[in-house]
Amino acid sequence: MNIVVVNDDGWGTAGIRMLAKEMTRLGHVTVIAPDGARSGNAAAITVTKPIYLRKIEDHDLNGAEVYVTNGTPADCVKIAREELFPDSPIDLLVSGINHGSNASINTMYSGTIGACFVAAEKGIPAIGWSINSHEMDVDLHWIQPFLVEVTQHLLEEGIAPRTCFNINAPVGEIEGIRWTRQCLGHWQNELSPIDDLPDDVIKGWKLAGEFVNDEPSAADTDVWAMDHQLLAITPLTIDWTHYGSL
Repeated sequence: MNIVVVNDDGWGTAGIRMLAKEMTRLGHVTVIAPDGARSGNAAAITVTKPIYLRKIEDHDLNGAEVYVTNGTPADCVKIAREELFPDSPIDLLVSGINHGSNASINTMYSGTIGACFVAAEKGIPAIGWSINSHEMDVDLHWIQPFLVEVTQHLLEEGIAPRTCFNINAPVGEIEGIRWTRQCLGHWQNELSPIDDLPDDVIKGWKLAGEFVNDEPSAADTDVWAMDHQLLAITPLTIDWTHYGSL
């Protein structure tokens, strides 16, 4: 089985290294990742500059091949499909492990899930993995046993065309697995002012903000599951049509 592993945190982070090594238990792994952080890129593609590809040596990944690009996670999927596997199928794309939750409205911004959406558009089964911490040294050993087990189960059950799975894990011991829907939520107070500005700039900000759960008592959401130490599995579709409005 040909497995492609991508992420949006950039090559070399603990999450993608663990995911790549675990996926070698299921098949031949090819890693293609950005050369630095691309968080918040969603399914953005590079159209204003050339995209370059480098192959690097890493002998600690159980034989996985590793490529690095200056593009986005979505670019990585396109390159994998058209250049690395032009004549053979990609049987599975796995994205992550993202350092930071991709539950609720974060799904819309996520480069991790953006890569999965591009894969789904190309008919490639795709699974995104995230953990609810932005710390680069977060303890990942709790999620490790689930990576292969859950991936195998989803493949055996079958991933429907034009869909993918968004999996979010809590920090610490995982006490179970739950099928979930995307929580309704929003961000507020998102602009943090910058005082030290160039002379010709009138205002400046850094993006920050606070996540607000709009339905904190709903027990069927991805956020609720993580808050209760459960692994949240949410099926997503690339068809964004709101059929109730038709």
